Parts: sequence; C-alpha cells; structure tokens
Amino acid sequence: MSAQQAISGEAILLRDDHDGVATLTLNRPAQFNALSEEMLTALQGALDELKEDKAVRCVVLAASGRAFCAGHDLKQMRANPRQDYYETLFAQCSQVMQGIVNLPVPVIARVHGMATAAGCQLVASCDLAVAAESATFAVSGINVGLFCSTPAVALSRNVSPKHAFDMLVTGRFISSAEALSFGLINRVAPDAELDRAVAALTAEICAKSPVAVRTGKAMFSRQRSMSLEAAYAYAGNVMACNMMAEDAAEGIDAFIEKRKPVWKGR
Repeated sequence: MSAQQAISGEAILLRDDHDGVATLTLNRPAQFNALSEEMLTALQGALDELKEDKAVRCVVLAASGRAFCAGHDLKQMRANPRQDYYETLFAQCSQVMQGIVNLPVPVIARVHGMATAAGCQLVASCDLAVAAESATFAVSGINVGLFCSTPAVALSRNVSPKHAFDMLVTGRFISSAEALSFGLINRVAPDAELDRAVAALTAEICAKSPVAVRTGKAMFSRQRSMSLEAAYAYAGNVMACNMMAEDAAEGIDAFIEKRKPVWKGR
C-alpha cells in the first residue's frame, strides 16, 4: 500500500481537475484531516506534479468531512518521542508549505469547519482563502504546552504581529469574520454557498492571461523579502519581460480595440 493510501485503502489525498482548476482534497475525515507523515508525503508528491503541469491554471486546497485540518497528527507524534523524528517531521511540513508558496499558479484554500495549528498554517501558506461563515481558526498548540513555532512563520506573514502573537500565545479560536478582518482569509461565504464562492474566484483567475498570473505570483512572493529599492528594480525588470509576452500584446490590443482578449499562454 502506498503512502497515499489510508488504512481502508481509500486515498488520503484526492485530486480532481476541471477547466484548468486542480482541486486537492485532504481525505482523512475521521482524523479531521490531520497532517500525518503520509499526508505530508502525499501533498508533496501532488505539489511536485502540479509544478510541472502546464494545463493547471489554479489550485484549490479543500478537505472532506467536518473540518478543514486539525494540524499535525498528535497521536503519531507521541508514538515517536524523539527529537530527530520531530525535526524531520517539521522539516517535511515546512517543505510542503514552501511548496505551496513556490507553486507557479495561485493556490486557494477552501476552508470549512476548523483550521487549527498546522491546518491554520496551511491556510496562511495559500495565496488566497475563502471560508465558510461557520469556519473557525486557531494556532492552539499553546493549550497543550507547545508553542506553534512553525505555523507562526506563515501566520506572521499574513496578519499583523499583534494579531498573530495574540492567537499564538492564547490559542483562542477566531471566527471567519475575525480571520477576514485580520487578513488571514480573503472572502467569507454562507456555508451553503462556499463552493460557489470558490468557483467564482477560480473563474476570475482562469479568465486572466496564464503568463501574467504565473509571472505575478512569482514576482509578488519574491519582492516581499527585498528592500524597497531592490523590489522596484526587480519589479521593473519583471514587468519589462512581461511586456514582451504575446499575451501582453494581445491584451493591450484587445483593450484598445474594445474586445475580449484571446490568451495564447505565451
């Protein structure tokens, strides 16, 4: 049995492709989609495949069952009480989170139920996030004597330092409305309309030039760590290169001619 198979034989990570959108679904509902070693391995494999898939325009990260993701598999962690094991596990998880950031196309978290600890880290690592009104978020390791240090990396890059540290040091759950106000998520939808809201966002992205979107994701991520001067120099070069793409010429001509552009993906 492969690492991507649950004990029952059912895949613990599902992939569905439709109209340029690849949906990855965490599928350990009985464990609230906890990030076991096997789940992290499956996610890494899927990200590696998606990175090379030119047909994919956007990725949705979803989950089955009653929750988005409850974080790391604590039972599995307690069954391996060794520092070297934990260092390897957290390095594996960090690689997955960076894989999401480094994917050439936008990744959207579709959040329902709860997203806690490394599950909240997953949301923060995605480029965009749409949540159901009833969804809740927390980095609650502090409640079991563990400060969520690795989730803090992604969280602190999404929300203000005071909001991030408040969540990390209290472990309190916040609502989707608070998560929206903090900047952790982009949109909130009524529970029954969550899929429709996600579909609307993916449609918006897929309607744009794939060249511009891929260029933009890479540029946006990289410039954040630069000084202002270096960021402008880098951005100017990227924009000049983008202007040389066929899609940019087509888009500008279509705007001038008052028609819809026909993207070539070049």
